[in-house]
Amino acid sequence: MRFCQIDQITQLIPGERIEAARSLTGNEDYLRDHFPRFAVMPGVLMLESLFQASALLVRATEEYQSGLVLLRAVKNVKFADFVQPDQTLNIVSQLIKRDGNQYVMKAEGRKDESLAVSGRLILECVEGEQPKIVSQHANLYMRQLTEQLQQAAMACQ
Repeated sequence: MRFCQIDQITQLIPGERIEAARSLTGNEDYLRDHFPRFAVMPGVLMLESLFQASALLVRATEEYQSGLVLLRAVKNVKFADFVQPDQTLNIVSQLIKRDGNQYVMKAEGRKDESLAVSGRLILECVEGEQPKIVSQHANLYMRQLTEQLQQAAMACQ
């Protein structure tokens, strides 16, 4: 993930659920343009946060062996509230159904107790055509990223 939209993972139960958080500091580059007088996290980035958390859950479920985790579809998306600087988007993604290499996830992001975004995500694991050594490094990177995000949550407690 080049642009990580998750700061920490507070709970990860492979095959079941993930809880993560994304805190806006106000220093994010995109906030200058979205919107200058009313800075808010763009809806597409809230959705990206849900996807990234869901993808990490899929990777943990697959024991970090899958090639690519792709977002195939998003259904029933609802944007209900803004996320502004100095606020945190708390993400929960649950595995609803697994059919072969496809995963159906129910995900939501909350700001305090208020629902900000929710939807069903359909993810698919696809084996890449890259050499095996590249896949091994990518899998190791994703495992280390997951561990770092979990440690970030522990450091905040």
